[in-house]
Amino acid sequence: MGFNITITSKGQMTIPKDLRDQLNVKAGDKCYAWVRNGELIMVPRNKPLSELAGILGKPPVDAPLSQEGIDEAVMDAAVERYENAIGKSERE
Repeated sequence: MGFNITITSKGQMTIPKDLRDQLNVKAGDKCYAWVRNGELIMVPRNKPLSELAGILGKPPVDAPLSQEGIDEAVMDAAVERYENAIGKSERE
């Protein structure tokens, strides 16, 4: 089922509640988006760290990070891995 979404004069849009519930996103969550074949593709960046365990390999010994920094690095790596999986030509 699709939803109609209106873009505001500031270029913003509101994600309808049913979609937010399906994506398990809330205010302040980050998403990654790109255009593929004229369609907007959006991926929430709210996966629990436990689902991404091991994606980065062994952590460097000399680079201590805060939990927020670790979470951000993991999410960035997940997005990069997803982009590599779908292939660059589909993202353009």
